[in-house]
Amino acid sequence: MIKLFVGGFPIDITELELVMLFGLHGDVSTIKIVRDKKTRKCKGYAFLEMKDKEGAERAVEALDGTAIGDRVLSVKITEDKPTPAKKPFTKYAGNFSPKPSYQKVGRPDEEIKKKRPRKQF
Repeated sequence: MIKLFVGGFPIDITELELVMLFGLHGDVSTIKIVRDKKTRKCKGYAFLEMKDKEGAERAVEALDGTAIGDRVLSVKITEDKPTPAKKPFTKYAGNFSPKPSYQKVGRPDEEIKKKRPRKQF
């Protein structure tokens, strides 16, 4: 699967129209028009996947720079982002020490209790 970025198309275009446009150059497997989360209006760009590299390259050559209405289409093959390597989980990660440290906490001695000042009313 080859992923393409398509930008600059009219905001009223539908997925079906994009599939028909790109389907002339190869098999389109998925299409995702990016929309605003609140208004659900099209932002004017989309990502689509084509099944083979040759069809994707033909689509880029044929459609990149094509005018649709008053807008110019931009079609590019996207580069996959490298996935960051995950650090292995260790139980001593962060600021924790491997040996637990304990502090003994007990009741105060009787002498300390007697020395405490009391509130006077």
